Amino acid sequence: MEIRDPVHGSIHICNEEISVIMNPFFQRLRGIKQLGFSEYAFPGATHSRFLHSIGVMHIGEKAFNKLFQKSLNNPYVERMKYTFKMACLLHDIGHAPLSHSTEIVMPPLKKLNLPQDILKQWKKKPEEQASHEDYTVKSIIDSPFTLAFSDLNSKFGIETKSIADLIVGVSSNPSYFTIEGINYFPLLHQLVSSEMDCDRMDYLLRDSYFCGVSYGNYDLDWLLDNLEICVEHSQGTLGISERAVVTFDDFLLSRYHMFIMVYFHYRAVCLEQLLYKYFKDSPDEYQIPGDIEKYLEHDDHYLMKILRKSNNPYAKDLIQNKIPQKIFESFNKVQLKQLEKVRLFLEQENIEYIKCSSSSRLSKYYKSNSTKETTLQLKVVRKTYENSKVFYFNIDEATDLFQKFSKSHAINRLHCEMKKLNEKQKRDLKNLIL
Repeated sequence: MEIRDPVHGSIHICNEEISVIMNPFFQRLRGIKQLGFSEYAFPGATHSRFLHSIGVMHIGEKAFNKLFQKSLNNPYVERMKYTFKMACLLHDIGHAPLSHSTEIVMPPLKKLNLPQDILKQWKKKPEEQASHEDYTVKSIIDSPFTLAFSDLNSKFGIETKSIADLIVGVSSNPSYFTIEGINYFPLLHQLVSSEMDCDRMDYLLRDSYFCGVSYGNYDLDWLLDNLEICVEHSQGTLGISERAVVTFDDFLLSRYHMFIMVYFHYRAVCLEQLLYKYFKDSPDEYQIPGDIEKYLEHDDHYLMKILRKSNNPYAKDLIQNKIPQKIFESFNKVQLKQLEKVRLFLEQENIEYIKCSSSSRLSKYYKSNSTKETTLQLKVVRKTYENSKVFYFNIDEATDLFQKFSKSHAINRLHCEMKKLNEKQKRDLKNLIL
């Protein structure tokens, strides 16, 4: 099977993977847009999580083949490869309509009826709110979808539980990923979810392409060509050659710029806030089910149909792509103080407003003296060919980019319906803003 992708070109799917891709659980992703409300600001951004997920698997295979090029014929490496490919393919399978925008109305975790040993292993409490990752795990290990893996299991011996482990980042069976005494689980999880994972490698290029911007472009081929396996204390982790550090810098900056220019676009962010107001105002009109089979119906079309039928004013504004006027925007601390004065004025005058706050840091790898590092760092590999020695050191020791961008970049905005204000309110507000 071959898929023609506008970003990566031809993507070849092996026969054993077809039943997974053609299954209704995965096909549901055709109806979920990758960027939610961003299409209202960037009309080309109608691409789905279906094609993105296939793109992630494609990049994942290229990365795996580069890292394990000398042992691809080993049956245990082959099993690990297809387990990893499925983790890449299915990392988004649990997403709700409009991607992250609707997680706020997901039910308590207990409604999903996940096995107790799974909840215990991943330190989950039944009372906490479910996330898209929980729906992903439920789909993979405890639903009719598991039957779609029979061909992969017959040929390669993959386990669905190990696929879910790679996505979540905790394994109860490290021996499954251990070959010749080296546990490769940390490395593969980093490629599924980290600061330089296959997910980001795909969505930066894909989102940039469909939004019609160039902010997300970077040298994917050079990054993949310079991936390295770093082995310390019998564990394999992800590294890059020292010569690719500048490319990694470019990769981080591309993501940072996409957040500032695309993902934080005022229209998309404000529409999301309107959706939250709708959920709060009409809590009974849309609910995400805990039943995983009923969840199959829930995509963007399902939610938009409910919004179209609703008499809720926020729902009507969403359907019409109508947002209150942006009256103030802050990018620094000085402007934020002024924004707070404007917000207090709106409060005092009982004027309905929407405050949108978006923030992003260049990387989780940066850590100050007051915070503990929680992210497994990417390693930089330095090789000395004279004596064949290899040295590893953390990425933040190889570049000063982290220090330059150590502070998170925040954008705060206020929106309100100016036409609903009386003349005095308009004059006072104008004086505050100017």
